[in-house]
Amino acid sequence: QVQLVESGGGLVQPGGSLRLSCVASGSIFSIYAMGWYRQAPGKQRELVATISSAGTNYAGSVKGRFTISRDNAENTCYLQMNSLKPEGTAVYYCNTVGPGGTSWGQGTQDTVSS
Repeated sequence: QVQLVESGGGLVQPGGSLRLSCVASGSIFSIYAMGWYRQAPGKQRELVATISSAGTNYAGSVKGRFTISRDNAENTCYLQMNSLKPEGTAVYYCNTVGPGGTSWGQGTQDTVSS
């Protein structure tokens, strides 16, 4: 089993930046991929970005503005979010996929508002 702890969320003005971190512990050797998802109020959870040995993948709405990266030595996945828009207001969740299944963090609230 993998445990995930997210951090880095908060309040930011439109056009601003935030950097999210996700620290993994437990059976981290088994992780195939890591990713970030978000859920806005009244909406379904949606993919933001993923990273694996095959490369990175982004939702069209964030491509060019968000960057996902992974530090294997620190067991940490990052999401750098630039040029944030109000529609980016959501709870952001870290996710891992491995042979044992899927793990989720508890989420971190990001609010983009002036």
